[in-house]
Amino acid sequence: MSGARRWLSMYTGERDGQFNMRFDLQLVNRFRGRLERSQTSVPILRFYEWKPYCISIGRNQAESDIDVLAAKRDGIDIVRRPTGGKAVLHAEELTYSVVMETGGLSVIESYNMISGALVDGLRTFGVDFELSKSSADFRKLFHDPATIPCFSTSAIFEVEYHGKKLVGSAQRRFGEILLQHGSILIGDFHKRIVDYLAVNEDTRVKTRDDLAAHTTTLNEILGRQADVESVIRAIESGFERSFDAECEPYAGSMIPVESSKTSAQQ
Repeated sequence: MSGARRWLSMYTGERDGQFNMRFDLQLVNRFRGRLERSQTSVPILRFYEWKPYCISIGRNQAESDIDVLAAKRDGIDIVRRPTGGKAVLHAEELTYSVVMETGGLSVIESYNMISGALVDGLRTFGVDFELSKSSADFRKLFHDPATIPCFSTSAIFEVEYHGKKLVGSAQRRFGEILLQHGSILIGDFHKRIVDYLAVNEDTRVKTRDDLAAHTTTLNEILGRQADVESVIRAIESGFERSFDAECEPYAGSMIPVESSKTSAQQ
């Protein structure tokens, strides 16, 4: 790949929700520090999973949307994301995150590019994934309890298969740096988020039906158990083609996760 731009790729394994969110923020801080020192900034592509299973809520979402006691009873963690959007039950999935310079691109332009790289990679499984061409009216739906879960609605340029959502993503800007992360559904445990919503039974039933109708998983699409490692390799290849990049394994020691809030959260 002569002339390709260098990217760093890392897999940080199964970690709890606090670790995963703080790690993403520390990648932002690391990236920002290099820019402030006028050093070369290398885009980062990270993959991770969640143990124990965890509900993440959006930066501005009310924690009261979630039945915290029910989640704790079943050993489900709860964490707040640094990005926006609605609640996600992180379970049978692979999560990706990207930290890179905005390059003057708008949020929607960069979101489209990253989602396009995901589609390019996932198509190596021989499946014609696509990007959604429209977005739900989130201002109209904001106060609808049935839309508390992220996967109950789609935004423009999200990864779909036959109109059903496979990847849910969110982006936040930190000056000239962006953080985008998202869930790639492998199994269907995410649908059980309805068991942990602070809503009435009618809304719970409606939300369960919406998730069944509007989401899909790699296992369902492929007709077999999707292997996490093969999904990682596929997505790396998509980023290499889409960004004219060469993904190198992150060779440094794992960045320590601070116990206090990182400056990127401010």
